[in-house]
Amino acid sequence: MKHSEKRDFKFDKRADKYDDHFEGKLSKVFYKLIYDNIELFDSAQVLDVGCGTGTILKTLSERYKIVAHGIDVENEMLKVAKAKCPGMDIQLCSCEATPFADKSLDAVIACMAYHHFPDKGAFEKEVARILKSGAKLYIADPNFPLVLRKIINFLVRNLNGEFFSSKEIAMRFEKSGFKLVTIKKRAYGQLVVLEKL
Repeated sequence: MKHSEKRDFKFDKRADKYDDHFEGKLSKVFYKLIYDNIELFDSAQVLDVGCGTGTILKTLSERYKIVAHGIDVENEMLKVAKAKCPGMDIQLCSCEATPFADKSLDAVIACMAYHHFPDKGAFEKEVARILKSGAKLYIADPNFPLVLRKIINFLVRNLNGEFFSSKEIAMRFEKSGFKLVTIKKRAYGQLVVLEKL
């Protein structure tokens, strides 16, 4: 994302308090969906897109011997992530044009991030480029009922945010060379797991 582009939230102003406050606590539902359903192996190359303060990468690296990468567009969030995840590859980077080689990653995670991406089509193509064949993509995002989702999308239409149902997310990625593996839901969270063909 270019720094001149409009963002729907200014996370950089809340980075140092994010984990312990309202947003960080709400995120635990999404984290649990990922932790309970992700499949990793030793030395897996794992990318967290919109890694924020690095919570997911830190937790996964404590459970698995992975090679962890994180990208985000908010400098202040990345400062927290780098302090929390020393030795990991944490970079300031757009989700649409990453520095990773073609077919180089074993898993990509986007937790509470996909709805923020201003050009979701570009992200879908980019993640298709960087994931190996057979690798998994994990999209964790809010699960709003249809009417509420339409209202929220109307309200945030000028802020680059847009929310989708699990089936809509799956259909979007299927156009970029993915197949749906599973959909998991818990409370207000949904996890869409897709496999790169």
